[in-house]
Order: sequence, then structure tokens, then C-alpha cells
Amino acid sequence: MKRKHILVVDDDSSLRRVMKMQLEEAGYEVSLAKDGDEGWKMLKEIEPQLIITDLRMPTTGLELLARVKNDGIQTTVIVVTAYGTVETAVEAMKTGAYDYVTKPIDFEALVLVVHRAMERQSLIEEVRTLRSALDQRYGFESIVGHSKGLLRVLDQAARVSQRDATVLVQGETGTGKELVARAIHHNSRRGSQPFIALNCGAIPRDLVESELFGYERGAFTGALTQKIGRIESADGGTLFLDEVGELPLDAQVKLLRVLQEGELHRVGANTPVKIDVRIIAATHRNLPAMVEDGTFREDLYYRLAVVPLRIPPLRERREDIPELIDALFQRAKERHHLPEVRLSSAVQQKLISYRWPGNIRQLENVLERLVVLSSSDLITADDLPEELVSSAAGTAPLWLNLPDEGINLEEVERELISRALERCAGNQTQAARYLDISRRTLIYRMEKHGLASADFADSGEITQQN
Repeated sequence: MKRKHILVVDDDSSLRRVMKMQLEEAGYEVSLAKDGDEGWKMLKEIEPQLIITDLRMPTTGLELLARVKNDGIQTTVIVVTAYGTVETAVEAMKTGAYDYVTKPIDFEALVLVVHRAMERQSLIEEVRTLRSALDQRYGFESIVGHSKGLLRVLDQAARVSQRDATVLVQGETGTGKELVARAIHHNSRRGSQPFIALNCGAIPRDLVESELFGYERGAFTGALTQKIGRIESADGGTLFLDEVGELPLDAQVKLLRVLQEGELHRVGANTPVKIDVRIIAATHRNLPAMVEDGTFREDLYYRLAVVPLRIPPLRERREDIPELIDALFQRAKERHHLPEVRLSSAVQQKLISYRWPGNIRQLENVLERLVVLSSSDLITADDLPEELVSSAAGTAPLWLNLPDEGINLEEVERELISRALERCAGNQTQAARYLDISRRTLIYRMEKHGLASADFADSGEITQQN
């Protein structure tokens, strides 16, 4: 293992040599400099883990220490001062020195101080390495793609990360809403605090309140101890509420209070608990439509949507698909220790042309399946799953003649939905699949345009869908 490197800066040549001998005997690599200027040049060249510098010399140790701190160099510094001038050493520690030793030097004590300083420096470097790994995993640069729509939303997310505003991340299932939420948290001032994620749609309705807000002992049968809820667990950090549209109305009321008052009531509690938490919510549902039909509170919607971010689906950022395939395929190969596996050009083309209704999550799952089930190093079209093999529909471009006088988008949408329903003889499930939208979205848009399935039930064209 590489030895830790120490830079000794002192204008006393005999003391420099003795310190070098003592520290090398203790197991360290040591470089020497005669003053602060030479020490600064050597610091840049050798990047030591520790600097030991005398305070009184040409270009003083205080000046060198100031240079180190002003330049943002995370190297631990120990200062050496003459007996009786300890106040100067205290000044140095206020400037950023780790510790000091006095002359004449007790070398046994010096080695102990150096050991402690090296332990501290190891922690600093470990944190730096961890931060770098987190940046790679959760930084905005870790989100693959360079399409205009994606870069626009990432720019907005990067700017909002520096503020404490509530964010509503909207997008279809599988578009990467949680990844964006984690990047916002990681790059915010709360980045070192907890990031607590909760899928609101995965909790039984009768447990939502106790899961979110916690409860007191004896609040209900089975509450044998106090429980801290997810919101309180995120105190100081960020709470990510995925699928927030699934929250029951009574829980929405209590969540609104958290946003307005900065406090919550545990179930069964008489007094509120003050909390400091940032909320990032996400949904694939149409919250304004839910507000209209009374299933989502309007006041909560506006509290959540202070900064709305819409993650574009994969079909709207098709230029990102080749880059995503490369990144996700490489990740799958590394996870399953199959570095030699590769995709044939026919498979790559099929993956690029497919519409990916399940977005990035579906693409990632398909690539992992191809890697895991590969019978040779080359993945061919025969290895593709059925949904890709039979996906002729939706891959051909849709040609529209755009009149010079312009169009009415609402009328175009109504016409497309009508034709899809006619093609599928009023079958909503098949029409939604044909239009590459969810059945719930289709029903909402049918209601908006005054369309009914029964009007298309006798069209007799459903066989064309088979």
C-alpha cells in the first residue's frame, strides 16, 4: 500500500532533516521545503496528505496556510511554533490548521499528532470519494441523454435544486421521475440530510396516515410503541412522494397542513411536531383533471406545483435512445458479469425504432432480459421478446398534411380518438393500446370530447387490430 506523504516546511535545515528521519521511521514518505514559497510549489507537485509548517520564516507558515485554504485544497496542516508564542498557533488554527506543536519539538508527541491528523485526512478523502460516487450516481450528469426536451427539464431541475421550493415532477411511468428527484435533493443544501421516498400507491389506504405522520403509543389497537412517520424521518432533508395522486383526501388535508404550517400531528397526539422538510412529489396522473372531479384537493395541488417539471416520455426524445441503450446494456453486462455479450445491428435497430410505452424502465428491463437469457455472445433478433417482434404498429411515421391556415389541436385529438375507437369497435382497452396511452387517459379524453364507446360498438373493424 502506498505510504502517506508529508510535506515539511521549515527554514531550519537541521530540524528539517531530523523531522524527516523521525517521520520516515514512523512509516511516512517525507518531502522537505525551506520556506513557504518553495512549499507552495512542492504542494502542487506532490499533493501530500499532510503539511507540517513552521510559522516564523520567509513567506510565513500563516501565509502558506492561507494559500492552502483560499485555494480550496483539502490537505491537513500542522503548524510549528516557538514556545511562548502559542497565541500565534491559535490564530493559525482559527485560519484552518488542524493542530500545533511547540519548539523544542517532542518527536514522540509529534508522531502521535501526525497519526491523528492522518486519520482525519483519511476521513476527508473517504468523504470526497463518497461524494464523487454520489455525484456520478445522483448528479444531473448521471441522467443519460442530450435531447432538447430532456436538457430543458434538467436545467430547470438544477436551478430549483438551489432553492427550497416544493417541486411536482410529472411524467409517465418509467420516465425517471425519482432519479430527477434524487438529483435535486443531492445537489441542494439538504444533500447530506435524509432522502426519504414513499410510493403513495403502494400503501393500504387505512395505513397511509400512520405511515406518513407516525403515531403515538396507544393511538389504536396494536400501537404498542411510538412510531416516527416518513415525513418526520425526512426532517432536515427531502421527502419524495411518488404517485401523490393516490393519496386519500383525508391524508391530503393533513399533508397540506405540513406544507402550510411546517408541522404535523402524529396519530393520537395532542401537540404538533415542528418539522423542516422539503417535499418533492411525483405523479403520472392528470392532477388538474382530478381536481375537477373532486378526487384531489385544489389547494394541495397548487402547494405541490410551485415548480412543475414534466419529464418527457421516451417517444418524445428518440434521439436519446441509442445513448440509453449503450449505458443500460453496459450496466446489465457488468451486473451479470457478461462483458463479452453484444447486440447485433438488427437488434439495435429494433430497439431504436420501438415506441417504448413503458419508457426507460421497460428499455432497461428488456436489455437485462436479453443479457441474462443470451445463449451466445451475440444477441440476435431471435432473442427479442414477443412485444418487440410483433411491434409493427406504432413504428411507422404518421404523415399529416398541415394546412397553411393552421389547425385546431382539440379537433385533431378528437378525430384521432374517434378513429381509434372506430378501428377497435369501441373497445377502450384496445383503443388505448393503439394510441399508446393508458385506458384511464383515454377515458378522460373521451369525456372531454363528449365521446362514448357505444357510438363505435358496431363499426365492425376490431379484427384489424388482431
